[in-house]
Amino acid sequence: MSSSAVQPPLSSDSDSDTSSPSSSSTHHRHADLSSSIFQSYLSHSSYPHNDRNQDLIKIQSFLTSSRSGALSCLICLERIKPTDPTWSCSSSCFALFHLLCIQSWANQSINLASSRASLRAAVVPDENTLVWPCPKCRVEYRKTQTPKNYFCFCGKVQDPPRDPWVLPHSCGEICGRSLKYDCGHFCLLLCHPGPCPACPKLVRNKCFCRKSEDVKRCGFKNFSCNGVCKKLLECGVHRCGEICHDGSCLPCKEKGTYKCQCGKVETTRECCERDFRCDNACNKMLGCGRHVCERGCHEGDCGDCPLQGKMTCPCGKRAYEGMACDVTVPLCGATCEKTLSCRIHRCSERCHRGPCIQTCRNVVMKSCRCGSFKKQVPCYQELTCERKCQKVRDCGRHACKRRCCDGDCPPCSETCDRKLRCRNHKCPAPCHIGACAPCPLMVRISCSCGETQFEVPCGIENEQKPPRCRKTCPVAPLCRHRLSCKPHKCHYGACPPCRLVCDEEYSCGHKCKLRCHGPQPPPNPEFTLKPRKKKSNQPSEPTPGSACPPCPEPVLRSCFGHHIGTERMMVCSNRAEFSCDNLCGNPLPCGNHYCTYVCHAMEARSSKSDTCEECNLPCEKEREPACQHPCPLPCHRGECPPCKTLIKRSCHCGSMKHVFECKYFNCLSEKEQMAVRSCKGPCHRKLPNCTHLCPETCHPGACPSPDKCSKKVIVRCGCQTLKKEWLCQEVQTAYHSSGCDPKDIPKSQFGLGLIPCDSDCKGKKVKVPDSELHLRQTKPHEETEKADNVSKRRRRKQRVHEEEKISRLQKIVAAVKKVMLVIVIVVIIIASAYLGYKGLVWLSDWMNENEARQRRKYSRN
Repeated sequence: MSSSAVQPPLSSDSDSDTSSPSSSSTHHRHADLSSSIFQSYLSHSSYPHNDRNQDLIKIQSFLTSSRSGALSCLICLERIKPTDPTWSCSSSCFALFHLLCIQSWANQSINLASSRASLRAAVVPDENTLVWPCPKCRVEYRKTQTPKNYFCFCGKVQDPPRDPWVLPHSCGEICGRSLKYDCGHFCLLLCHPGPCPACPKLVRNKCFCRKSEDVKRCGFKNFSCNGVCKKLLECGVHRCGEICHDGSCLPCKEKGTYKCQCGKVETTRECCERDFRCDNACNKMLGCGRHVCERGCHEGDCGDCPLQGKMTCPCGKRAYEGMACDVTVPLCGATCEKTLSCRIHRCSERCHRGPCIQTCRNVVMKSCRCGSFKKQVPCYQELTCERKCQKVRDCGRHACKRRCCDGDCPPCSETCDRKLRCRNHKCPAPCHIGACAPCPLMVRISCSCGETQFEVPCGIENEQKPPRCRKTCPVAPLCRHRLSCKPHKCHYGACPPCRLVCDEEYSCGHKCKLRCHGPQPPPNPEFTLKPRKKKSNQPSEPTPGSACPPCPEPVLRSCFGHHIGTERMMVCSNRAEFSCDNLCGNPLPCGNHYCTYVCHAMEARSSKSDTCEECNLPCEKEREPACQHPCPLPCHRGECPPCKTLIKRSCHCGSMKHVFECKYFNCLSEKEQMAVRSCKGPCHRKLPNCTHLCPETCHPGACPSPDKCSKKVIVRCGCQTLKKEWLCQEVQTAYHSSGCDPKDIPKSQFGLGLIPCDSDCKGKKVKVPDSELHLRQTKPHEETEKADNVSKRRRRKQRVHEEEKISRLQKIVAAVKKVMLVIVIVVIIIASAYLGYKGLVWLSDWMNENEARQRRKYSRN
């Protein structure tokens, strides 16, 4: 496939190196070569869109950075031009560097490693062991792998020529590099930066458990059939119960009862732990028959007795043969002379059983580690001094300062903390000699919506321009044309204003004919990579639109009172109202009369003259139910309120008076009124024929049966000597029978003379027998005096109580009268002030109306 067959697009999304328009003619910008680079790969793979994005995302990012001119060297932070010789890391990060920069980097790293190794080991290191790291991913390369020549990305063409129709630093041919997993196939893309994608060819392969076979992409040929594995596990008895998986099966987890190696302990354990040892000693009898095995739990034979054969004393100087295994070897008595833990001196004790003393206490002359101090100390004791090492460490910046250093100073543990070339971060590596590694961070530069983006090394982001994005701006318009407005491209800053006609409807029904002046959405932040000094937490607010101008349409408008035939042609937005000089004629709020003012505004205004007159006439409506009291309200709309006037009505017997509300009493029927007026007590009227009261309950009309009074009356003879108790009706009958009317009889003589005098009454001076005298005797004088005294005291108390009640009542009445007098005076003052004010206002309005009428007459004349 020839690269010349691919035609470049007419335009590019990338920004040129210079901002002048003429630069496009002198500096060729390479086009979007994604289709040509991936053509061979996609024709063989026919991947789904999502899988293709996952496989080729890293190559796409390299191409995006290359199109935008954002490829920069991490070492010198200069832009990589299409004609500059380059080298790319082919192990992990695939970062691109200038060839001269990476050669200098490798030489400095090798020289630094060599100087460190020579300082530590005091020998010249082998060149095959010297390595240098990649500035970005820190993958190590040998000295022999230091780049010397400029090759294309695939490494086949040395010094690839510059072709504007081919990706810079690419040979334009098929890559041909071996793909990962060593599948035997080769990369089908054109020579490209970054890693090669997975192999797209179809191959037939088996799943992990080797049961199912399917056709898969070579780069993803290893798959799981999602069935049970069922491979035979290491135990040789059970099979794997996991889902088909990669790698070796897990240990067998089946549980069973197993014995330890010595067979003494039996327990339930997992199959993978069936071979175990217990914590008990073996204790089996050895072949000698005298000793037992002192080893722990084990399998197999215990072996021969270790005490049989040739034996020596504890120090090993004297040997004994032919001794039984159960006989203790005697001590030889010589000096032990075993080497102690210091490996210099020997044990000075006699031959003994057990270990020698661990700490050598021989006093020797020792020097400290740095050699500046000597002293006699026990052999086991370490000698150090307090002197701090002043030797400079391998970083060349910091002193060792370790106490009693032996000269082999450790590497510097301080952080380098020098400013990197990006001028944004500090070196986080340990303190070192030479130049610091370039900043490994990448800065992502994206468009406003974030869909189009590329990465550049940290430090050169200020020289970059945002990429041109072909996506639609996500900011929705806020004006009323948000649905019909033409969409625009993604951008930084404020959105362009709407160019459509406003067409917004006024409250009057007309529409605005000006260009859209509605609200604008908040502007996107301007493109900048510099951190702001003060970050406002409040989001930017939208720009409010200007209101539509007043409606300019001409319309007919009526006067204040909407009288017929008085319309005038006016501008719709002109809300000025006018009067037609006719009478208003609007019904007043009372609903009974009409306004007699000149045509005026119907709505209430600040001035009283703009409202209809108030109806001050009294209400003349008839009340329901009908009553004699007039309505207390002025002329009003609707029915009159219920009559709340209190009326007095006496009960039928005249003993008390009832107070009722007029409406309540008049709403009752005649029968109910009679029932309500009753005091429910005994009738207090006198019967017509006697001196007694009516025995009935308070009732209307005449008392019933006045001639049938059942009260008892004392009847006497003419001389008042004899007396008897008769019923009142018998007395009345006696009077009627004698031809007298009981009504004409005085009260003091009622019942006198109705009994005839007998023989005893003829001589009044005749002494009355003692047996009858008690009938005429009055009460004893003492009893009458006591009764009189008691009655007098009671009367005095009653008089005192009545006087106190009367005095209290008089005080209350006097206080109420004073308060009422003050209230009446205040009301009179307020009413007079209000009426005076109303009179002045009315007079002022009347004078103004006269002046207005005169002006109109003069204006007409």
